[in-house]
Amino acid sequence: MASVVKLQDIHKIYDSGEVPVHAVRGVSLELAPGEFLALMGASGSGKSTLMNTLGCLDRPTRGTYLLDGTNVSELGRNELADLRNAKLGFVFQGFNLLARTTALENVELPMLYGQHRLSGAAMRQRALACLEVVGLANRADHFPNQLSGGQQQRVAIARALVNQPQVLLADEPTGNLDSKTSVEVMGVFQKLNDQGITIVMVTHELDIARFCKRNLVMRDGRVVSDHVVTDRLLADVELARLREAESAAKLTN
Repeated sequence: MASVVKLQDIHKIYDSGEVPVHAVRGVSLELAPGEFLALMGASGSGKSTLMNTLGCLDRPTRGTYLLDGTNVSELGRNELADLRNAKLGFVFQGFNLLARTTALENVELPMLYGQHRLSGAAMRQRALACLEVVGLANRADHFPNQLSGGQQQRVAIARALVNQPQVLLADEPTGNLDSKTSVEVMGVFQKLNDQGITIVMVTHELDIARFCKRNLVMRDGRVVSDHVVTDRLLADVELARLREAESAAKLTN
């Protein structure tokens, strides 16, 4: 099976004055379709720089990045923007929703910048379908300040899905959420991954990383560990308990 992401000997050096900063040092990585990778490491480890490279937000100093077979380094700025919009979806820690715009309109927004413009009705239908995937179709007309933190993050996930990306990139998506809501949001990510969506998630929380299928740890710009998660069952049990509690609460009410 062809890799959806292939990094070969990626380096990133920032010229910040007298001493260049070598943020990423010779990282090679392949992701097959349907993988769920947690990208981990302490502050300054290079994980954010690597994530920016994967997101086509920053070009490597040297090395090769193939995204779904396309050599990213050969693209101009406009071509890169089109590729990013078509192939990648982004979820951030801070949600980044427009405050005066409904959940539905927030989800529709990426389609306004796509190469192939859809009709208003088609955009609405696709946005509603994405909200349905994250369990918020009944909140489509709500504004962000009418939604909980977990619901806002679900809207952000729906927005990231609306252009049907090859890879979903999530940067600390549970960082602003309490533990119970974090488990709920990770349940959404697991559901999406089970449907075949490739996900790369930056996190520093071990309990969150357990929800992923593969953990990659960086230190000083290098990969120091890359392994398949063996204790994911613990996270699955935690998620199952939460769902049982929610079902019991609904029956009680």
